[in-house]
Amino acid sequence: MAPPSKGLTRKGKQEKEFTEEVEKNAGPNFQASLPSGSGSFNWWDQFSKRLRGSLSKSVDSANFELVFKMSRRTFKYICSLVEDAMIANSSNFTDLNGQPLALEDQVAIALRRLSSGESIQTVGHSFHIHKATVSNITWRFVEAMEENAIHHIQWPSTGAKMTEVKSKFEKLGGLPNCCGAIDTTHIKMRLPTSKTESNMAWYDKQKNHSMILQAIVDPDMRFLDIFAGCPGCLSDFIALKESGFFKLCNEGKRLNGETVKLPEGTELREYIVGDLGFPLLPWLLTPYRGKNLPENQASFNRRHTATWEVAQKALSLLKDTWKIIDGEMGQRDKDRLPEIVLVCCLLHNISIDLNDEVQKEIPITYVNDPEYRQQICDSVDNAAAGMRSELSLYLSGRMGPSEGLTRKEEQENDITEEVEKNAGPNFQASLPSGSDSFNWWDHFSKRLTGMSLEFSL
Repeated sequence: MAPPSKGLTRKGKQEKEFTEEVEKNAGPNFQASLPSGSGSFNWWDQFSKRLRGSLSKSVDSANFELVFKMSRRTFKYICSLVEDAMIANSSNFTDLNGQPLALEDQVAIALRRLSSGESIQTVGHSFHIHKATVSNITWRFVEAMEENAIHHIQWPSTGAKMTEVKSKFEKLGGLPNCCGAIDTTHIKMRLPTSKTESNMAWYDKQKNHSMILQAIVDPDMRFLDIFAGCPGCLSDFIALKESGFFKLCNEGKRLNGETVKLPEGTELREYIVGDLGFPLLPWLLTPYRGKNLPENQASFNRRHTATWEVAQKALSLLKDTWKIIDGEMGQRDKDRLPEIVLVCCLLHNISIDLNDEVQKEIPITYVNDPEYRQQICDSVDNAAAGMRSELSLYLSGRMGPSEGLTRKEEQENDITEEVEKNAGPNFQASLPSGSDSFNWWDHFSKRLTGMSLEFSL
């Protein structure tokens, strides 16, 4: 077996602490006794020799970590999650020679389809199986992950876990009591060009058919809450209002934990941070707009950006790793696209939960949806504006910027100017915010039953 490429070697204590870390993050039912060592992975030594086509000609074809973008231990854990569900329904899965496909074969095929974004024909040729088998195995894997891995996306369930999230965010950007960062990304689809109401609903402002994924992440780029299924033509604000997270926050069932008391008696509640495409709400803080901002507001924006960009990085890493959602999904996959997105998010979190060193070596572009213009939402809650003002004044009285902010010092002086430069002269800055201004969506959204998925247990 070829040795790992440079940069993919495991760090010193990973082997020793692996079981403890997985049990902590994966829940009580995880089977910790996973095989380790080269002798336990003879499956790949044999399977890699069966590769065909362009994949077999790659210098990395024998390197499991580079083919599947994860460590072997993570792969084995995923196999343990889906084993019962996949084996029970896979007796007819064979290669083109009629040889039955083992559990590891099937998981490898599904992961390759999701991570490479290659067509079922290409994946089938690489693994010497029929394209229909690739499709069936992939969907069975998606279903098995939905059934058995959903616990890897959940809102912090205890005060101790949330305290840890807040502490890490404060070290990252200097914002106290912050519980998450929110951002969206567009998942493109290939739909017929006919201008039917159904097709045009997915037609976004960049003239792509797309679906919106909204994600809230923690400081480690772990997804805490995801919502997928809204048509790409909608604004970030409207997509947010459609999410269960929005309803939970407005009902006081989310972001309702401990407050932080600022000078002058102001109490800073729990909140998340978002960019200018989101409304300023008591539980969602956005940056200041305008030119030549006072120093306390400019400083707040720098801290805000250093905190919020973790969401941008997470979505960028998600698409860089799981290429199936970074291309254009076909018509036949449209109705189940939210399920594919969910499973890719689960796989993303599993790699973080298991401290996967291979995942850490994947380069991040730090750019999410580069072809899409920055949105501007004019909705401002007065109480939220007051809280943001108090927070910015409090932060400006500190001894200096938090560690890690200096790399943003020269980039965040003028947010609105940068937005206008990228958006162009025809950008409509005043997006409608009231329910009466978007009656089309009120009507159309009632027809999307079963089309969206949201998870944060």
